[in-house]
Amino acid sequence: MDTKDLLEMLSNSSGVSGHESRLNDAIFSVFKIYADNILIDNLGNIIILKKGKNNGSNTKIMIAGHMDEIGLMVKYIEDNGFIRFTNIGGIDPRTILGQEVIVHGKKDLFGVISSKPPHLQEPAEVNKAIKMEDMIIDLGYSKEELEKIISIGDTITIKRDFKELQGDRFTGKALDDKAGIAAMYECVKELSKINHEADVYFVCTVQEEVGTRGALTSTYKINPDIGIAIDVGFGSTPELSKSDTLDMGKGPGITIGGNIHLGLREKMVEVSKEYNIPFQIEVTPGPTGTDARAMQITREGVPSLCLSIPLRYMHTSVEVVDMKDIKNTGKLLTFFIASISNENLEGLLCY
Repeated sequence: MDTKDLLEMLSNSSGVSGHESRLNDAIFSVFKIYADNILIDNLGNIIILKKGKNNGSNTKIMIAGHMDEIGLMVKYIEDNGFIRFTNIGGIDPRTILGQEVIVHGKKDLFGVISSKPPHLQEPAEVNKAIKMEDMIIDLGYSKEELEKIISIGDTITIKRDFKELQGDRFTGKALDDKAGIAAMYECVKELSKINHEADVYFVCTVQEEVGTRGALTSTYKINPDIGIAIDVGFGSTPELSKSDTLDMGKGPGITIGGNIHLGLREKMVEVSKEYNIPFQIEVTPGPTGTDARAMQITREGVPSLCLSIPLRYMHTSVEVVDMKDIKNTGKLLTFFIASISNENLEGLLCY
């Protein structure tokens, strides 16, 4: 399958944190061609093993991209059939008013998010952002009809189709972090064409958006020598500072900061330059807020890296990525993995 087609399939699907299993079949179907083994652990992470050759020291590299997305959840059904809801993960209420949604009950139901019309608002309300608790979802059903299909706790996702923009750019929901899954897919395809010593564990992690939980448990299980998180970084737009953003189409950001192992980061930069793979620098002084943080502090500690794919309009339903960045992330991962050997690993991990 083409990487663009995989990204579209994942973006158009539903995988709210804690409910990621809807994506399992799609991920299994594309990765199984290149994997030596695939399993689902007790928390729901999908662990895809690509074995190395002549791996006498049992070197293990873990690549993590989270498969969950932010979303909403049914909180209460009003007597008039309107749904009250809350958020799962970080959602800015200003971005959801007026959106079309899908409520995932016994069957999927279409609805719209609405609130008091501006004409009927009090003067004090006009210039204030509407709070999530003041919004409702209208599905057109009575309470009696809804209760046959919808239950408290059912998840809700924004209805948004994956679309192609100009050039190599695409927009859709949940590209944070379906773009990371797509980059891992690019990597596993490329690894099938070359020799590499290390065993590589591609992990589609769950519940990253509510606390990097999947990365914690999967890292503990795998106990890798190196952990690499593939996530997204803030794509540059005119109103944002250049120092806080990554340019679209100019390669992944290689993170620098306290969460990141110095020696491995230098090696990643060296590989980028050797193979003329474009990259940028992402400065994150503290915890990255990605699966890299969870990997770094699991067991006795795992030397970790983070690659960030530039993404605009994060945590909205119109996130934008550039396919060149996804493919260059996969390429950089491939050559970095190939550069790790039983002979050089110890030296790279030394402080």
